[in-house]
Formats: sequence, C-alpha cells, structure tokens
Amino acid sequence: MSTLKAVALIIGDSGLKGSVQFLQEPNGATHVSGRISGLSPGLHGFHIHALGDTTNGCNSTGPHFNPLKMNHGAPSDKERHAGDLGNIFAGSDGSRVAEISISDRQIPLSGPHSILGRAVVVHADPDDLGKGGHELSKSTGNAGARVGCGIIGLQSSV
Repeated sequence: MSTLKAVALIIGDSGLKGSVQFLQEPNGATHVSGRISGLSPGLHGFHIHALGDTTNGCNSTGPHFNPLKMNHGAPSDKERHAGDLGNIFAGSDGSRVAEISISDRQIPLSGPHSILGRAVVVHADPDDLGKGGHELSKSTGNAGARVGCGIIGLQSSV
C-alpha cells in the first residue's frame, strides 16, 4: 500500500489558525501532526467530526465520526468513537500554541471508514474522555464549543 497524505487547514474564533497533517502508514496507523495557534491555555478536545461541511462554521461538521456506533471515550479505550482523539494542549507561556503528534488506527485515509472529506474540530474545553459523569460525557466528552475546524483533504505527495 502506498503512503497516503491529507491535510486540514484550521480556522476559527479570535485568530485561531493552524494546519494538521495526516499520514497513513503502511502498518495501518495514521499519524496526525500539526500546529494550532491562538488557543486559550490548557487542554482542548480534538476530534474528527462526521461531515466536511463548514457552511455554518464549525457547527455544520456534525457529530463525532462514529461509524461503529460506540460511546465516546479516550483514544486508548476499546469503547470509543473512531474520531475521538483526546486532547491537545496549548501552553500558557503566551504562545497559545498546541503542537500535535498522535498516532491512531481508527482514522484511515482509505477504505470504508476513511476520514477524507470529514472535518477535524478543536473544542473550547477539555474532553473528559467519556468519564466525567456529565450528560454529554458519553456523546461528546463535554468538550464545549467548537472554536476551530478544517476539512480533511488529500495532500499532494510532491
């Protein structure tokens, strides 16, 4: 299998911006890397959402990508949405930047559960990973508003 690459340009509230690259490895894992600036300091939920639709901003991206109809969880949990990628962290040093480096086997760039054409979304609050006891914990991780997003598209291999 050849290596597939994709990218999402992230835009959002209050100057939030960045890019996220996806590289599907021959072993089946997809490596997610990137940099997002303009975030408030701390943890932010980071998910793949089902729709690549930003006609109404990030609110149009639909629910978390969940082809197997599971409850929300942590990336390391057996029970989780495919799009549950946990949290990213923005420093409090004034940079307000999150550096991303994640490897995951449930977000392929090819096949029936491909994430191409879907959206990556950054949330205002931390994802409680389905363990917070809030009524939204098992569906969204209670991660709050969608502050930034971008559509995942194929990237040139040049």
